[in-house]
Amino acid sequence: MEIVAEGLAFPEGPVVMADGSVIVVELAGGRITRCWNGRKEVVCDIGGGPNGAAIGPDGALYVCNNGGLDIAKFQNARGPGAEGRIERVDLGTGRFERVFDACDGTPLQSPNDLVFDADGQLWFTDLGKSHDGIRTASGLFTCLPDGSAITAIDRHPVSYNGIGLSPDGSTIYCADTHQARLYSYQRKVEPQRATWIATAPGPVGFDSLAVTAAGNVCVATLYAGGITTITPDGHTAKRDFDDRFTTNIAFGGADMRYAFITLSAQGRIVKVRWDEPGLQLNFNG
Repeated sequence: MEIVAEGLAFPEGPVVMADGSVIVVELAGGRITRCWNGRKEVVCDIGGGPNGAAIGPDGALYVCNNGGLDIAKFQNARGPGAEGRIERVDLGTGRFERVFDACDGTPLQSPNDLVFDADGQLWFTDLGKSHDGIRTASGLFTCLPDGSAITAIDRHPVSYNGIGLSPDGSTIYCADTHQARLYSYQRKVEPQRATWIATAPGPVGFDSLAVTAAGNVCVATLYAGGITTITPDGHTAKRDFDDRFTTNIAFGGADMRYAFITLSAQGRIVKVRWDEPGLQLNFNG
């Protein structure tokens, strides 16, 4: 296991770039940071609680921002500036702008993770907020990155977190944190309804995910830290990592056989050789 970077403030959302660098969000630091060869460079101080990240069709970085999170209590921030939103970051200048903070007049709560399909459409999850013993709604949404349209696909999940696409782009996978369940949706079938695929055994939770070239879904697994690999027919296998907040996995390298994993409690990104190649994302080069 190779340490790519350390000393990060709860890193999440790794994006493996064509030049070998890895861009991460620092959820507890409100920053976007590029890491390579043991170095770190702040792309921008975006504020709030940046969570998932992905490169869009225009080459910009799109970020799910939950508005801020007290990591010690896992309680969302409240008040002005704590709005959940989707943001766009120009990687050349560090400038960022808000793209969406509501859908059909209802504010987004805690956008968490996102993925682009081959058509350039953005799909994202909203985990819902937690504060003062209150839980607000979770959901699955889709939108256009130019800000012209946003649609709620499902406003009734418990706590959607990770999201990914099958190799042929027909299936959307969503990981539910509190249920430790993986669900799927058929992207072009109406109405879109959730189908249960698998539940992880034991007292665990699910975080973000990545899909392999063979179509297996690798889900970062909380509390008993590790990566749970789930086959399309629901079989599960877990690879352990020594961090109860193993939060994200992304694939990269010339053969897509390296997994970049965020060990968030330790503030580290690590790189390990994986037993199968990951799926190339649509706009990561």
